[in-house]
Amino acid sequence: MDKPILNDWALVQAFIAVAESGSLSAAARVLGQSQPTLGRQIRQLEEQLGAELFVRHARGLALSEAGQSVLPHARQMRAAMQEITLTMAGRDQQLSGTVRITASQIVSQYILPPIIAELREEHPQIQIELVANDSTENLLFREADIAVRMYRPQQLDIVTRHLGDISIGVCAARSYLERHGRPRSIAELGQHAMVGYDRSELILRGMQELGIKAARDWFATRCDDQPVYWELIRAGCGIGFGQKMLIERDPTVEALDLGVPIPGLPVWLAAPSATRRTPRVSAVWTALEKGLSPFVS
Repeated sequence: MDKPILNDWALVQAFIAVAESGSLSAAARVLGQSQPTLGRQIRQLEEQLGAELFVRHARGLALSEAGQSVLPHARQMRAAMQEITLTMAGRDQQLSGTVRITASQIVSQYILPPIIAELREEHPQIQIELVANDSTENLLFREADIAVRMYRPQQLDIVTRHLGDISIGVCAARSYLERHGRPRSIAELGQHAMVGYDRSELILRGMQELGIKAARDWFATRCDDQPVYWELIRAGCGIGFGQKMLIERDPTVEALDLGVPIPGLPVWLAAPSATRRTPRVSAVWTALEKGLSPFVS
């Protein structure tokens, strides 16, 4: 008896998510579904194909030999579905609907809210979804319609524009400086508590590029969460780095001139070329260009 033709995209999507994340729980978070639902979908797909696609191990699920052979074809199906989605989205000429923006936590929390509020006043028929994280959202898979990034996205079929650079400064809470004094040079930083990142090496690499032989244990307080990092500085945990617009806005924080230029953070807008010119995405793109311009140089 012939096996049924696989024609349920939801089952294939579930298979890809589990294969790429390594567990039902992680795949459920990616897809926004429940773990039992994904489990049922995987079993249904295995029944349709007449093969076991995963084997259990101590840390989750691993692809079986059959699963490994199916995965490349499933990814081809995903690519085809995304092409269909992008093609149809590009035909939508309505100045209404939802636009999904992704941006870093700092930009999302401190810069974008008033820009979005003004946009909503001008275009109340456009709904905005804001994804605040520092990971890479896949624009081609419609995980976001527009990305605000501190690097140039390298995906093909993406339209990008460099808006300028956000200035970065060395700073500390005035309460900390009143207790411990103000350093006047990079050499004096060794006499102070520093606030740095935990697993991220961004600050370390930046300092090393400036010729400063920094090491992780330089930083007495460490955190990778950007808004929390900023609050640690504001609370007086030590000297750290921040976007100048945050420093200038906060009367509890003081900028420090150590005589060393700090490279800025490039700001890029990016969107899939297939949907960039649709009216609602174009309206949001224009609003972001205008709203972000005061923060870049």
